[in-house]
Amino acid sequence: MGKALFELGPSQLSLYGLYRLGLRSGFFRWQTSLVEPLSEQSAKIYALRQVFTFPDSEQLMRVLGEAGYQELLIQADEIVAGQVRLFSGEPQPLKLAPPDPLQHWTAYELGSTSSTELDVKYIWEPARFGWAYSLGRAYYLSGDARYADAFWKYSLEFLDANPPYMGLNWVSAQEVALRLIALVFAAQIFADSPHSSQARMNQLGWSIACHARRIPPTLIYARAQNNNHLLSEAAGLYTAGLALSEHPESEDWQSVGWRWFNQGLQSQIQPEGTYIQHSANYQRLMLQLALWVAAIAKKRNMILLSAGREKLRAATGWLLTMLDSQDGRVPNLGPNDGAYILPLTVCAFNDYRPVLQAAARAFAGSSAVPAGQWDEMSAWLVPGIKELDQPGGGSHFQRLSGLDKPLVLRNHRNNTWAYLRAAHFTSRPGHADQLHLDLWWRGMNIAQDAGTYRYNASKPWDNALTRTAVHNTVTVNNQDQMLPAGRFLWLDWADSRVITQSQEAGKDIVRLVAEHNGYRHIGITHRRSVTTQKEGDWLIEDALIFADPTRVSRYLPLPVRLHWLVPDWNWSIDQDEGKIAFGLESPYGQIELMIWLDEKGDSRRQLIPSIVRAGEELCGSDEGQPTWGWVSHTYGMKIPALSLSVRTTTTEPIKLISEWHIP
Repeated sequence: MGKALFELGPSQLSLYGLYRLGLRSGFFRWQTSLVEPLSEQSAKIYALRQVFTFPDSEQLMRVLGEAGYQELLIQADEIVAGQVRLFSGEPQPLKLAPPDPLQHWTAYELGSTSSTELDVKYIWEPARFGWAYSLGRAYYLSGDARYADAFWKYSLEFLDANPPYMGLNWVSAQEVALRLIALVFAAQIFADSPHSSQARMNQLGWSIACHARRIPPTLIYARAQNNNHLLSEAAGLYTAGLALSEHPESEDWQSVGWRWFNQGLQSQIQPEGTYIQHSANYQRLMLQLALWVAAIAKKRNMILLSAGREKLRAATGWLLTMLDSQDGRVPNLGPNDGAYILPLTVCAFNDYRPVLQAAARAFAGSSAVPAGQWDEMSAWLVPGIKELDQPGGGSHFQRLSGLDKPLVLRNHRNNTWAYLRAAHFTSRPGHADQLHLDLWWRGMNIAQDAGTYRYNASKPWDNALTRTAVHNTVTVNNQDQMLPAGRFLWLDWADSRVITQSQEAGKDIVRLVAEHNGYRHIGITHRRSVTTQKEGDWLIEDALIFADPTRVSRYLPLPVRLHWLVPDWNWSIDQDEGKIAFGLESPYGQIELMIWLDEKGDSRRQLIPSIVRAGEELCGSDEGQPTWGWVSHTYGMKIPALSLSVRTTTTEPIKLISEWHIP
């Protein structure tokens, strides 16, 4: 408790304590138990107002092209047929009814009821109504009434199966807020459909008000988290306030939502652009929320506070610096729960160009990448953009304009680049991944981050890919870099610092040296240097420094493991004169990874190699874990990968050297 108080801070813990008190006392149950019925007399206050400007349909068609338009119709037709792609995976039945019997949402939070062993995210994801955006976009461009009919069919099914404040879909105010935003979007886009009767529109407005009323009582929980929960709930309140302008609580919703959204931006984004949750996907989620709020605020002649806009500009540039130009992906950094809250694009889930293009245009006034299909999101969320029809035209966003960049190195000799993870934590870490290295070549993520896979699952898959051992870094004494204190909580945060940063002609970084103190309790400092070399090779040197020899002596001999996660390609291994050579057959030629010890003392140390695929050891004697040799690109899905590692033991400081030879 003392460590949590020190690292999380008294403010966050106090707010969380108040939240638990509100649950246990029954206060939240009392606040969210009364539901005002919809009647002819009250219908006026639920009249929905237009909150955003529609894009030009001809412009949208030019952006999408015939192939993009047909892909959109395919996705919408799947939904009409009752299929949905949860977390951008394969189509599966759209299920909107939670498990019976329904209890008040507080019962689930208090643990007094258990409805299912199923991961709750599989219940929440279809209830976010992400599928409504596909139906709405298809209806807007085609005019096909089947899409409006499907929306009403599924939304009324949901409202019937999930009455206000009852069941799992009312537990999280963030989920409520994201669904509210989707309902407002759908209400506006389907408003002119023959299927949108006045009675249905009134019922939808009434439901949106019920959603809005769920958020304020537990906003203290979102404030305690101070992450995307707060931004989502604030955005939901602000949206409801604008959409239900005749509602007596409209002004309060707008005021509270606007205040906490702006405050959240300023407190959650660091000056250099890093997001508080240390996650690429959560940073994208934050940018989407900001784009939505900025778009609907603009229609009311309001703009986000200048401090928040500058933070958003920096956050856009920071993420853009890690964008792979070939396919729009970024390193799978930190927690990845598969969230794509405003899927206004036909591009793949892991293509970050739609959001970064829109954010650069909204918050920096210029494009991030050349024009393409990804411009559809800009058309929806950045009203007034005129350069969408200029392929490759327009000035491109200066990626960070002088601010500190992510630790990205580039080798132009063979178009490779690397990202070194070296964070200074000021908020809760998501993964124990200090000095993890991502390596990219020709659109392929060669040395990769395993991702997340599942938050809520039986062991060993209960958020297991957060651990140090699955990242491309060094594990000492078989321990994580930080102390796991729960499924989502790390204590004894590992801190890193950059020692050397060498650049080529004032441009790209060509050498980095950084270290972290995650093994200070053992007396060890891990220092990693990354250097680009001629012919496109990469040299990585991992030194274990005995910072406190007295403390280290208690743990000797010290087990050490160096790990690299690579794609599931054909492989070979050779060991000669102390060097281990891993061969990988990539689609573009043979890649070789050489690993050896820089021997200066005890030359009797041996390196023991291991290859694990999908939890099964293919080579060596590393006693591979079932969570090794997997990579997850979105929530709930994992595919085999190769976990390459070497082990040794030492009684003195050592240096492990990895050299990547890439065609």
